[in-house]
Amino acid sequence: NPTTDAFTHNEIVPDLIDVAPERTIKITYPESDVEVSLGNQLTPTQVRSRPKLCWDVEPNALYTLLMADPDAPSRSNPEMRSWKHWLVGNIPGVDVDAGEVLADYVGSGPPQGTGLHRYVFLVYKQQDRVTFNETVLSSRNPNRGKWNPAQFVKQYQLGDPVAGNFYQAQYDDYVPELYATFTDTS
Repeated sequence: NPTTDAFTHNEIVPDLIDVAPERTIKITYPESDVEVSLGNQLTPTQVRSRPKLCWDVEPNALYTLLMADPDAPSRSNPEMRSWKHWLVGNIPGVDVDAGEVLADYVGSGPPQGTGLHRYVFLVYKQQDRVTFNETVLSSRNPNRGKWNPAQFVKQYQLGDPVAGNFYQAQYDDYVPELYATFTDTS
């Protein structure tokens, strides 16, 4: 299975999750016209706006979507693992916009000189509607480090991911612009 293989080969299993998803989330960034493809390299500029996602859904099912960077601040020194980039729960089917935003989308901001970071998208099928007890983070809130997706998944009994995808990115000139948008220090 190409998805499972890519997640294992790129060490997302075990760095981020224990079990790789078998299906691929189709992820496109409309503004820059690029697609996420199991570890392809994109630039922070290309991924600065929220992407469009599509995955195989079951009728009437609700899903949770997360996006995390296990390589914060760098892959060789991941002391801030993981950085929470995006978190949406209670998504009806693939209608991410209709879901409950727990952390607004923030694009890639790998620090200068830290090499390639892995940016991982995972979708989980919920058993039912979930009441999330999370601090909701706006896109301006930078307090997103040291997040443990495995712990989150366990807490809300989300099981193994049903679909996933990831890209890799390293620093470009957009990163300082992104950092400048972080104003909310609460």
